[in-house]
Amino acid sequence: MGSARTRVWIAGRGLVLDVPTVTFAGAGAAYPVQRGAVVDTPGAARMLERLLGHRLPRFVRPLVVVAAPVLDGVAYRSAARSAVEVLRPRSVLTVPAARAVAVAAGADLTRPLLVVDVGAHVTEVVLLADGAVVDARRTALGTADLDGGPPRELGDAVAAMVTAMLRQDRTSLALEALTRGALLAGGGALRPEVTYHLTGRLHAPIRTVAAPHTAAVRGAAALLRAAHAHPSCR
Repeated sequence: MGSARTRVWIAGRGLVLDVPTVTFAGAGAAYPVQRGAVVDTPGAARMLERLLGHRLPRFVRPLVVVAAPVLDGVAYRSAARSAVEVLRPRSVLTVPAARAVAVAAGADLTRPLLVVDVGAHVTEVVLLADGAVVDARRTALGTADLDGGPPRELGDAVAAMVTAMLRQDRTSLALEALTRGALLAGGGALRPEVTYHLTGRLHAPIRTVAAPHTAAVRGAAALLRAAHAHPSCR
């Protein structure tokens, strides 16, 4: 459930939904997720019921994986879990969206990895080591804020976040990850001008994930398949 789009993958069917994150009540359209935060949990629940209530078997309690932003993740995860209860899940697992992106890209998680996720309203820069989040930064800027202009402000914000990581890192993990090349995902990765400007500002290679706008949900799907195979879920 992103600020702009909600994407859903169901086992055996694949990606079944890629729709605006919007619900309807009373006065008209409302947006339950804003700038990476669930601001209307009941509204998010209504949206999920409308989108998925008729797609899931009536008497089956699903295992649900939610890809969550890294920062403000505790609040997001709590609200998302409450909203997902409308689907009567037997269990809800949350995973950092940056890790889901790395899984979708087939990245080597034994080495430090820098993930830049450019969404419509939020951009996150996340440093992973052994697949775990060791540092993360966020700006309330995204492609929706560009208004057709050059992505200079967005590129400067990403460069500032990476610079802050490098200055505060005492382990050289951030430098090793940057030298290796940042992994770029999110809808912003579909815009060549964003990729070009980020490359120039970071002075480092950038690798764009295949189908970057759906990377988080595809990575969550891979983790869902792994979870289904775990003995505790049988």
